[in-house]
Amino acid sequence: MRQLSMRLPIRQFILTLVLVALVGVFGVSAQDDTPTDAPSDGVSVTVYNQGSALVQDRRTLSLPEGTSMINFTDVAAAIDATSVSFNSLTDPDGTVVLEQNYVYDLVNSEALLQRYLDETIVLTTEDGAVFTGQLLSGRSGEVILRNDAGEVTVISLGNVRDIQFPELPEGLITRPTLRWLVNSATGGDQQVELTYLTGGMSWTADYIVLLAQDESSIDLNGWVTLNNNSGTAYRDALLKLVAGDVNRIQPEVLERQTMEMAYAEAAPMADESVAQREFYEYQLYEINRPVTIGMNETKQVEFVTGADVPANTFYVYDSSPYFYGYSYFISDQYYGQTGITDVQNFIEFTTDEEGGLGADLPAGRVRVYQEDTDGAALLIGENNIDHTAEGEMVEFYLGNAFDLVGERTQVDFQIVSNSVVQETYEIKLRNRKDDETVEIRVPEHLFRWSNWEILDATAEYEKLNASTIEFRPQVAPGEEVTIRYTVRYTWPESQR
Repeated sequence: MRQLSMRLPIRQFILTLVLVALVGVFGVSAQDDTPTDAPSDGVSVTVYNQGSALVQDRRTLSLPEGTSMINFTDVAAAIDATSVSFNSLTDPDGTVVLEQNYVYDLVNSEALLQRYLDETIVLTTEDGAVFTGQLLSGRSGEVILRNDAGEVTVISLGNVRDIQFPELPEGLITRPTLRWLVNSATGGDQQVELTYLTGGMSWTADYIVLLAQDESSIDLNGWVTLNNNSGTAYRDALLKLVAGDVNRIQPEVLERQTMEMAYAEAAPMADESVAQREFYEYQLYEINRPVTIGMNETKQVEFVTGADVPANTFYVYDSSPYFYGYSYFISDQYYGQTGITDVQNFIEFTTDEEGGLGADLPAGRVRVYQEDTDGAALLIGENNIDHTAEGEMVEFYLGNAFDLVGERTQVDFQIVSNSVVQETYEIKLRNRKDDETVEIRVPEHLFRWSNWEILDATAEYEKLNASTIEFRPQVAPGEEVTIRYTVRYTWPESQR
């Protein structure tokens, strides 16, 4: 056995197929095949957040009377074969599907090499050397040949320029194909409809927000970002997007409802490119024009805009741990000390119509900009939002304030009894801004136990929920504000 060493960097080799043209699908006689290149009468694509899509494709085919084989070749490579449905719209009662197959044994280097084991092939390497012999193996990145003299040669695929095979083996196809055995009562043209689910398609919402310089309003533009990695293109498609958390454990209910509405007429919305309406427990967005979705393409379409939407930015110093129920550290003096000093910056606005937006916002990424003194917009923060219905508040974290500092210190701790603990905290807030007085929200999560009492506090506070109070002091430029409060926790003896 002689080894041919690899002398060039590994790259994909080129397959030269001779004595055969790659046309049609092998394994079915030509007279039994209905042509697969029939033009589409219309395709509808409904895309879900979770990475799947429902495709409906209508075509007019000339079907012979009796039994024939029908092939659909322009289908997604990521198709869910168990979801496929084929229906004749012209003669639904007289056209019956006897058998349905999804054929995906595609032409590729590995498939060809495995089909030609023990057969003779011709291989040319990068340096022009030609090897002819019986193929013993084509796995693990190398080809093993045996010539007529019995010599065995091992050739690295990275050093191969081309391989010649005598013909294309039966059963291999150039594209994923859906194949039906159909019995038609009458011959002639029929419009048929193919419906299936596919993976590899998803969409998200991306929002561009411009915050006014006085921080009292925003301009918002929302874009649909669609990614198609399903393995095929969809030309002039009716595109719909479903926003919401669809449970795929019971997909048949949703699929049936989606099929019924996929070609339904959208509610008219004059001068708008995207129509929005409720569908079941979700929001549905329909592009009001044909959309071509290319293979391996990212496409963006604007779907919501809002100008001068009232907004508010605010600061939060949140440095206490949350109450999580019973803890073995309930009377540990040092339990709950976080050492956090960052003051966080948030923005909030409403989606209601009175606020100027009047739209549901699907889950997605929000980027917030603000114009500098020279008019250039600079990024000041970004975050993700969840599905938000019209009329709700949107609130998210932008980043940490550079010139605001918080400090939280436990200044007293007492074990009053076996079931009573009392402690005092001192919170200092410093404003290093030059000329701006700010309000800082200071939530204090009373984390040791659910039964608590504030004994005294040096500032007013509001009880937000069963385990949280909040202070909202005003801090002037160059000022340090100190808040001090004492809390007592009481719990049953059995909890120790």
